Amino acid sequence: MRRFIRFVIMMGLLTACCGLLLEAQGTSGGDIAVVVNADVPIGNLSFDDVRRLVLGDKQYWPGNLRVTLLLRAPVARERDVVLRKVCDMNEAQFRQYWIGKVFRAETASGPKIVYSNDMALSLLSSLSGSMAFMDSGAVPRNLKVLQIDGKLPGQQGYPLR
Repeated sequence: MRRFIRFVIMMGLLTACCGLLLEAQGTSGGDIAVVVNADVPIGNLSFDDVRRLVLGDKQYWPGNLRVTLLLRAPVARERDVVLRKVCDMNEAQFRQYWIGKVFRAETASGPKIVYSNDMALSLLSSLSGSMAFMDSGAVPRNLKVLQIDGKLPGQQGYPLR
């Protein structure tokens, strides 16, 4: 019983520390921007296209450029918003979905996990066709932010809040 109580206390502390770490990384709670490598040949996606990209049902950009999906690690607000709003799934459902997709050989691998916005920025600049989700307040001005259904983060009706 004591082990269990210690375990519960440690998990609570770990959760609190993760929350503080995310807050320190600038996760302000604003809109979540869809950010892509500069070579991606589009500037607007439908919400359905965003869903198809995140679920691996659409694996190529126009011009046959392979999509490399970069998703924040579990516990990150960006990931939570994407899973909840775009996929209508929780973490366990999303993991199970991707395990099944890889097992059925519908794709070679799942999304690449990034542990910080800095890591996402680094990979966005180096991986052709890459796409990430970031707090709109943390996106540098030199990156390409895609519109969703004609709307940018901060505009009325933007779907990733």
